[in-house]
Amino acid sequence: MAERKIAIIGAGISGLLACKHCLEKKDLDPVVFEAQSCIGGVWSKTIESTRLQTPRPFYQFSDFAWPPSVTATFPDHNQVLDYLHSYVSHFKILNKINFNTKVIDISYSCSESICDFWGGSGEPFSSGKWNVTVQDSRNPSAPIEVYQVDFVIVCIGSFSGLPNIPDFGIDRGPEVFGGVVMHSMDYAAMDYEAAAEFIKGKLVTVVGFQKSALDLAAQVAKSNGGEYPCTLLFRTVHWTVPDYFTAYTFKCLNRFVELMIHKPIEGFFQWFFALLLSPLLWLYSKIVEHFLRFLYPLKKYNMVPNHGFIQQIFSCMSAITPPNFYDRVREGSLILKKFNISFSFCKVGLIIDKEESTPLVSDIVIFATGYKPDQKLKNIFASLHFQKCIIGSSAPLYRECIHPSIPNLAILGYSDSPASLYSTEIKSKWVAEFLGGKFKLPSVKDMEEDVIRWEKCMKRYSGCSYKRYCSIALLQIYINDQLCKDIGCNPRRKNWFLADLFSTYGPTDYKNLTH
Repeated sequence: MAERKIAIIGAGISGLLACKHCLEKKDLDPVVFEAQSCIGGVWSKTIESTRLQTPRPFYQFSDFAWPPSVTATFPDHNQVLDYLHSYVSHFKILNKINFNTKVIDISYSCSESICDFWGGSGEPFSSGKWNVTVQDSRNPSAPIEVYQVDFVIVCIGSFSGLPNIPDFGIDRGPEVFGGVVMHSMDYAAMDYEAAAEFIKGKLVTVVGFQKSALDLAAQVAKSNGGEYPCTLLFRTVHWTVPDYFTAYTFKCLNRFVELMIHKPIEGFFQWFFALLLSPLLWLYSKIVEHFLRFLYPLKKYNMVPNHGFIQQIFSCMSAITPPNFYDRVREGSLILKKFNISFSFCKVGLIIDKEESTPLVSDIVIFATGYKPDQKLKNIFASLHFQKCIIGSSAPLYRECIHPSIPNLAILGYSDSPASLYSTEIKSKWVAEFLGGKFKLPSVKDMEEDVIRWEKCMKRYSGCSYKRYCSIALLQIYINDQLCKDIGCNPRRKNWFLADLFSTYGPTDYKNLTH
């Protein structure tokens, strides 16, 4: 059999994993297209204080351990990047990566009707081919090249590329501001010395309240001190936890906890146990909330969230409190400011809610307001039909990997989870086994019905905070069980009922995963 050409878009963690597992299949020939000059995705460009928010044991390749020299529970970004480089070197992935190669779009050519793309056989390859159009990212006028491949694995992630910046009315946006406006993505792209010089002696306002916003505001406050305080501007307060609490929480992600959660498909006893045990989740949430109120001066600074802690977990909005965060607030180098409706720009800064007579004077405004993962994913397709498939469906991916209406293509790294490396690794293995003919997909109708069931399950717990790229944190073991069943291996990697998320899928078991 001739080798199948596999295009992998992106050399972040999901792209590296996809390439590694495809290389293990003798009939697959993967090539990675990376727009930057290095591997690592979001880890290659980040602010100086960034470190893992996932405990190190839960952010480890199952067949490649961290070096003994790294002992911190939450390694910094340089240690993570070194770890990824070692992984690439060990598994000889580097020569499969085309750096500085930006994928302009991908287009599908096939003589068959769209309805027949996945349906019928469930095989990974049909008569159609993908045309991958690329260009040298260093030269916008460089000629384009087109690669024709049998299968595409999109690994462009959800937390980079296309920044999410609010829309403002006429004469109310950044165009009327006399200072500098940017997204945290652009700030992170600066080298550390340039970034430090850029904010030195400036009044900086950081907009947002997720991980990047908290880290960035804390770093600016530390650098500039009380003479030029940093303002953190936000509309919604979220629960943030100390790093040691995060490590403890990961240890609690086990099969017993999953009994408390309703599944997309469940029998009577599963439904009954979830109903019976679900009050424990409410109790846990309340205990954590009281603990955080005791630990931090939340009431003093009007920082008590309106939602429960457990809902935040389901909505993938957890964040670690940066070191000395509230110490910065007490000393005046960090100012916490909440807006209720909206804000707009003026010449000297920001006008909050149209009610405050005095503008929030700023020299620099940095939006740490996240990204547009759906739009970025949509933009990779040349076909309007496939673009509508991405934007038009609310929970689009079967097994968080396959869109039922887009043939010969998988998407990795799109779904967020508490242990992203761990969950992406098993999905990469699942995709490679699918490409290797280990199993077939169900019908398009069955995949669509499964996707809808998962969407209803996720909305049940996250409510109005539902994001379709967010996995259910407390069902991660259950999700991996489904992937293992597809591959044909024992889903009960560990028999211990209280085995945590990592020990249910450790290095020893991984070697025999497909047996």
